[in-house]
Amino acid sequence: MASAAFEEIVEDFEFFEDWEDRYRHVIEQGKAMPPLEDALKVPATKVDGCASQVWLHPQIENGVFNFDGDSDAMIVKGLIAVLRKLYNGLTLQEVLAVDARAEMERLGLNDHLSAQRSNGLRAMIERIRDTAAAQV
Repeated sequence: MASAAFEEIVEDFEFFEDWEDRYRHVIEQGKAMPPLEDALKVPATKVDGCASQVWLHPQIENGVFNFDGDSDAMIVKGLIAVLRKLYNGLTLQEVLAVDARAEMERLGLNDHLSAQRSNGLRAMIERIRDTAAAQV
């Protein structure tokens, strides 16, 4: 179960023949994302378990989950953009129902990220799920 915005990324990825093109597309997604305000880059929004600096700032309004984020690493900022497309606009229950590992597999990310990046991606997904679960 993924959002329409995430399905668009899946469709985009189907056009790319090799991982380098997909990697560049992920980075472009991050570049297109607005930066997180410095005032929101605080310990409470920092995600532990990532090799680079990562901040996620969730906003839940009327049971709908959205978040903004940022990173000091280009590929990680791109991964944040991909996760935003996967989760933003979903209800809290839908966030908890998403099988993020399976959805990322559709993009081929699981096979092409370094161990550190994979751990960081898992940490970001855990933070998103924990935030949603705490509000249900």
